[in-house]
Amino acid sequence: MPKNLVIVESPAKAKTIEKYLGKDYQVESSYGHIRDLVKKDMGIDVENNFEPKYAISTDKREVVKKLKSLVKKSETVWLASDEDREGEAIAWHLAEALGLNAATTNRIVFHEITKSAIERAIQNPRKIDKNLVDAQQARRILDRLVGYELSPVLWKKVKAGLSAGRVQSVAVRLIVDREREIEAFKPEEYWKIDTDLKVEKGTFNAELNKIKGKKAEVGNKKAADKVVKDLRAAEHVIEKITKKKSTRKPSAPFITSTLQQEASRKLGFSVKQTMMVAQQLYEGVEHGKEYGGLITYMRTDSYNLSKEFLKDVPKIVTQIFGKEYALDKPRLFSKKAKGAQEAHEAIRPTDLSKTPDDLKDHLDPRQLKLYKIIWERTIACQMAEAELDMTTILVKAGDYELTAKGQIIRKPGFMKVYVEGTDNPEEALSDKDKLLPEMTEGEVCDLKKVNAEQKFTQPPARYTEASLVKKMESEGIGRPSTYAPTISTIVNRGYVEKKQDKKLHPMDIGTIVNDFLVKHFDNVVDYKFTANMEEQLDDIADGKIEWQPIVEKFFTPFEKNIEVKKKEVKKEDVITDTTDEKCDKCKADMMVKLGRNGKFLSCSKYPECKNAKPMKEDEEREKKLQEQFKDEKCDKCKSQMIVKNGRFGEFLACSDYPKCKSTRPLAHALNVKCPECKKDIVEKRTKRGKVATWKKPVEKPCPDCKGLQVEHKKGVIKCEGCDKETEVEDEE
Repeated sequence: MPKNLVIVESPAKAKTIEKYLGKDYQVESSYGHIRDLVKKDMGIDVENNFEPKYAISTDKREVVKKLKSLVKKSETVWLASDEDREGEAIAWHLAEALGLNAATTNRIVFHEITKSAIERAIQNPRKIDKNLVDAQQARRILDRLVGYELSPVLWKKVKAGLSAGRVQSVAVRLIVDREREIEAFKPEEYWKIDTDLKVEKGTFNAELNKIKGKKAEVGNKKAADKVVKDLRAAEHVIEKITKKKSTRKPSAPFITSTLQQEASRKLGFSVKQTMMVAQQLYEGVEHGKEYGGLITYMRTDSYNLSKEFLKDVPKIVTQIFGKEYALDKPRLFSKKAKGAQEAHEAIRPTDLSKTPDDLKDHLDPRQLKLYKIIWERTIACQMAEAELDMTTILVKAGDYELTAKGQIIRKPGFMKVYVEGTDNPEEALSDKDKLLPEMTEGEVCDLKKVNAEQKFTQPPARYTEASLVKKMESEGIGRPSTYAPTISTIVNRGYVEKKQDKKLHPMDIGTIVNDFLVKHFDNVVDYKFTANMEEQLDDIADGKIEWQPIVEKFFTPFEKNIEVKKKEVKKEDVITDTTDEKCDKCKADMMVKLGRNGKFLSCSKYPECKNAKPMKEDEEREKKLQEQFKDEKCDKCKSQMIVKNGRFGEFLACSDYPKCKSTRPLAHALNVKCPECKKDIVEKRTKRGKVATWKKPVEKPCPDCKGLQVEHKKGVIKCEGCDKETEVEDEE
């Protein structure tokens, strides 16, 4: 039996670390958290200074039993959970559950899973940091208090089964507020006017900028027609040429939020997917004869890079790109994310000399793509600045001024490797920089064409997962470890829907719950209040304040407000709204109500009149579906099948109900043939079928076995017959 027992969070990490430490060390996993607040009641003794009541999770009892047995047989125990607050809390819970003395038990942390980092951690153990534990404990207690006290109010006043969360509710509010901005937005017409001009050495495009010395504002077709007419009649002269040398610096290395944003922009990854793949790269991947972590810890808000890492970067840059791309001294990034709490490094490769090409045969497509942007961003941040020539041409045409802008990259520097993406494609750097022909001031241009295009101002864009993370970070809402679970939670609860455009749309229930919380529990969903709470948690982690007074300051007024709202608020005031529509049966007003499938119209005289019908938009969708499936007949009685709506969405039901109770799911053709019977494969909500898959089929059969291929994961299709995987190009 090894003398040393090392306890980590995940089995993948355990496997990697055990290889480094040798036969005197046994590395075991706790499989994440082993204890949590008890579930049978609030789990917090409010009358006793908010003392938490913890219990070992049911699914972790066998894990704890095994660890206790190993502890008894070991001379030394090392707690090696992650180095953030959550990891510190896991270490403390392990010490408590396993009967270890927290004051003497060895606590080790490492920012990367490499042999040198693990050995260095073993040589420099510390004790459990109770301040970090208290900060995490305070967060968990605050979240439980909000959920335990507020959720029952939602059940009674809005709808059964709802829940509220401290950070999640604020995220929903951001999305609902943005939807309201979009709904209130009134587009304004404007016209974009530009000209194609020819000079002796070539052609170029110039855009209208000023009219009689003032900013050009062309708001309708009549005004646009006048400008076009005047420009066609005017002489176009090059009035001024301005050339300016410019430099551009690279972006800072990745932190959690920027990695999530960039993986969304460039790879199409969800926030959850990004963190899952990053976890794999961090914990350990077999590559050739080696096995180890390929990137540093992925939950961080520090832009710092270690001196040890930076000292080898110039040599690697020189080897790959040439000496002119390397820096004489490291470029440091002192900027920190708002409310930065952790003393980590930025996210970087553990070994920069391992290029994406070196690892392409050892990583799956998603791992390789994520590693590639991390590697590129890291090496780019330590490369020379880009040098550009910026040219601005001012063209005079009577009362009008037009401008043309172009740039030439003289020295690409870091841009040879990496340029940060953007949420607005129009702001992205063109693949081919706009080159302007040589010309001279006073040169007369030949007008080839005047272009006039009608446009309308656009409302603010709905949030994507990436832009929501960016907004939450800028507002100080949440921390690196909370972004992904927060978004997953609000989607899973049905408050928000991520549609095919990858934008986050508020659902009816999300809007109703948000409006209820804003009206009656405004501080819970207040941006500044939530950000201030995060700052106070930071102060607890730094040992500046105690956690109990912070919890008490929040809970005392919150609890009083809960009791007031239980008595004051009526359910009908929350989930009903009047409409102009009249009841088909009794001619009373129809009211908007909330059911298990969303909003619907109900007679205001309910329960005397029980008439109900779908909302107008749902009714229109239902009509389209009825038309689509008008030829469907019942398998049992041959009656007409009609579209119905249930808890799992639309389905087909026999029109002769209740005499015939036959139902079946809607089926949508996918233009893909079954490899066995050659009939169209259809999308169904069913478990029946000889050939069935939960993944979306692709049109082309497998080239090897002619079997059905499906979308296995982003950029990869897989044959359901022979399991062959094929990488495909991402669609732009």
